[in-house]
Amino acid sequence: MHRTLTIESTEKVGQKIRLSGWVNTIRSHGKIAFLDLRDRAGMVQVVFPPNSLGMVEDLKSEWVVEIVGEVKKRPENMINDEIPTGTIEVAAESVEVLSESKTPPFDVDTDGKEVSEELRMKYRYIDMRRDRIQRNLRKRHEIAHFFRNFLTDEGFVEVETPILTKSTPEGARDFLVPSRKQAGHFYALPQSPQQYKQLLMVGGIEKYFQFARCFRDEDIRADRQAEFTQLDMEVSFMSRDEILELVEKMYISIIKNLFPEKRIKEVPFPRIPYKEAIKKYNSDRPDLREESDELAFAFVVDFPMFEKVDNGWRSEHHPFTMPVEDDPEKIKKNPGDVLAHQYDLVLNGNEIGGGSIRSHRPEILEAVFEVLGHNKKEIREKFGHLLDAFEYGAPPHGGIAFGFERFLMVMFGEENIREVMAFPKTGDGRGLMMGTPSADLVKDQLDELHIKIINKNEK
Repeated sequence: MHRTLTIESTEKVGQKIRLSGWVNTIRSHGKIAFLDLRDRAGMVQVVFPPNSLGMVEDLKSEWVVEIVGEVKKRPENMINDEIPTGTIEVAAESVEVLSESKTPPFDVDTDGKEVSEELRMKYRYIDMRRDRIQRNLRKRHEIAHFFRNFLTDEGFVEVETPILTKSTPEGARDFLVPSRKQAGHFYALPQSPQQYKQLLMVGGIEKYFQFARCFRDEDIRADRQAEFTQLDMEVSFMSRDEILELVEKMYISIIKNLFPEKRIKEVPFPRIPYKEAIKKYNSDRPDLREESDELAFAFVVDFPMFEKVDNGWRSEHHPFTMPVEDDPEKIKKNPGDVLAHQYDLVLNGNEIGGGSIRSHRPEILEAVFEVLGHNKKEIREKFGHLLDAFEYGAPPHGGIAFGFERFLMVMFGEENIREVMAFPKTGDGRGLMMGTPSADLVKDQLDELHIKIINKNEK
């Protein structure tokens, strides 16, 4: 007998079925008992009449069991309209315990917001059993699947780029990985696949995307984790407006198909110059909603290329963005006046995507790096591979990257992106379930990597 999911039981009235899942709750009413069985599809009520009460007396919540029984219609006065299986129940004929459970550290029947972050993250495999997290993770899959199909239909190719890469200045600290075979050398985990996706354009892919894992050693906030996913895109031979039109089409389509109950405030999405956004809304990610249930998308455009800092200039976005000014000498002479072909997508006051048309001319890219304080030797050491590639027929190209979890957080009405991730870190960057980061490395491991741990307190 094949396993039946709880939701499938409604179609098998009068049939004997086999259910497998977790004991959610047990309710005893004298000569009869009820068990709510939970699986990935939902919940179903199992009834134990007087002659089968012995099967249920030792069971406890969160035990994993297999139940065989007959599906029966519930009496009219016992129908539960709040669950999809509320019109039926399963009369138990046998119960097999597949796995026992200790008493869980918290209840999974609630939304979990009353439980401390540390406890939830330590027992995340229990925490994710609750309905809210299950829904979030399953809906996350649906959305990712939709994006993949949409972009595939638009002619995009999904390409994976390396995780072990080179440390480059992209705005945040890198996570570094020591090399065993090249002593004193380090890989870096990618803050984004920026250079690789531009090299894919040089390679003739023309339309690329991937769900890219990104790593940034920066302070964690409600909308930020050290390790996260971005939907990354790059295209050749498309203008800024064509890219924005494609992005708009994609998000309108996903809302229509997966969130039909939601209403987009304005189509086409407004395009707001950066200076206007700052002047009018005092923010470069304005919340344009008039009602709380609206989805207010907008593009913010015409950003400055550089931002003044104490020791010089830094990129407003990243150094690979193409300046509007195409004269290298003017870029170096008046960096504060240079605008960038940069654009952000904002939703309800959250930046959910950022991109730009890229510099594909070596002389422009070199001028930008000089403004940022790099000398010609440093530029060749850090970016020579990219500059060399651009000398072999680089097409004009641009792209955008979307914070996947940020979009999900907004759409699901969550206040923290950890609620839409399977195994997030705590606010201080710890993985309590696995005990990361860890100091329990053996000396042989450190020796192989040519690393010595130095205690700052040692004299």
